[in-house]
Amino acid sequence: MTAHADVIDLARRLVRCPSRAGIDDYGPVLDVLEDWLAGRELPFRRLHDGEGCAVGLLIEVAGARSGPWWALDACVDTAPYGDEDAWSFAPDSGEVVDGWLHGRGAADSKLAAAMFCGIAAELHGRADALHGGLAVLLDADEHTGGFGGARAYLADPEAVRPAGVMIGYPGLDEVVVGGRGLWRAVIAVHAASGHSGSRRTAPGAVSRAAHLVRLLEEAELPGAEGEFPLPPKLTVTSCHGGQGFSVVPDRCELGVDIRTTPSFDADAAERLVRTAVGELDLRVPAPRPTTITPVAAWPPYRLVKDQQPAAALLEAAAREGLVVRPKTAGPSNIGNLLAGEGIPATAGFGVRYEGLHGVDERACLEDLPAVHAVYRRAVLSLLGSP
Repeated sequence: MTAHADVIDLARRLVRCPSRAGIDDYGPVLDVLEDWLAGRELPFRRLHDGEGCAVGLLIEVAGARSGPWWALDACVDTAPYGDEDAWSFAPDSGEVVDGWLHGRGAADSKLAAAMFCGIAAELHGRADALHGGLAVLLDADEHTGGFGGARAYLADPEAVRPAGVMIGYPGLDEVVVGGRGLWRAVIAVHAASGHSGSRRTAPGAVSRAAHLVRLLEEAELPGAEGEFPLPPKLTVTSCHGGQGFSVVPDRCELGVDIRTTPSFDADAAERLVRTAVGELDLRVPAPRPTTITPVAAWPPYRLVKDQQPAAALLEAAAREGLVVRPKTAGPSNIGNLLAGEGIPATAGFGVRYEGLHGVDERACLEDLPAVHAVYRRAVLSLLGSP
């Protein structure tokens, strides 16, 4: 079996093993990977979270010569299927049709996981020529947003901390070298309760929350500045309050998501929200002050020109004849977690795809040889091997 055929066979087996985040047991998909790795005598071990649950698999290929370690990362958990009746093929199909691998996780990111296993197997056979080492992280807790596999890897005292990470999200035209950060909070707006038919005229919590939404959405945000090409963005993502029709609601909760940039960071985002809340409580008083509960924060990041591992990946793509541009992403990604740890990361170079997180997810296998060659070339250059 050729190397590419071996990778495709493994990817098909992975797609046929459901691993939906928060729904399926991750043990079976990790078993598939472990069987493949054991058959090639690759060193690997499971990673666990603080409660002892398996959240990933770590492969380590140590070079015989001194040097930094680098990591490849792909997730093996997936988004849910959604409306299965809307799919034109089974979500766990794993079939190859007209050069496309079908099924949930084909694009994000089981094909990349299989490809990275293939690269690790090749490098394991030539470890004597490598400087430093290669880790392959197969994260089984990525789509939850918890990034449990990455967190367990970074916290593992036996693992060598990587000098940089390349994350195998799909997409053939771009290498993601940065992303906006985020600051998220739940805001509880209060009011005095009562009967909706009474003579009382004080606004309820839902009305006060609507006023706060206007204040937030009218707040002035800076534009894009300097080397970071995207501006910050504020979105009110949820609103929950009230019940029925006869009661004036005394509590309404808003969810607020602010995408941050180097010039408008998490502290600036929180100050903006606190200013709006202070104005609400002053203009439209209530028996209890509005409360803000921050729930998540990720720093923005952007690799500078010629910074590794982006430079190696972009150069490898050019040598393979691909036109690939660096990109700063609007959404956050696991690169933000790594940036917070001081680890540079790329995210988002892989095969073409369709239906990512939607119906009829599929990945283009025609692109696999070139993408495989790019990652192989990049890794070998980072490990100082011709």
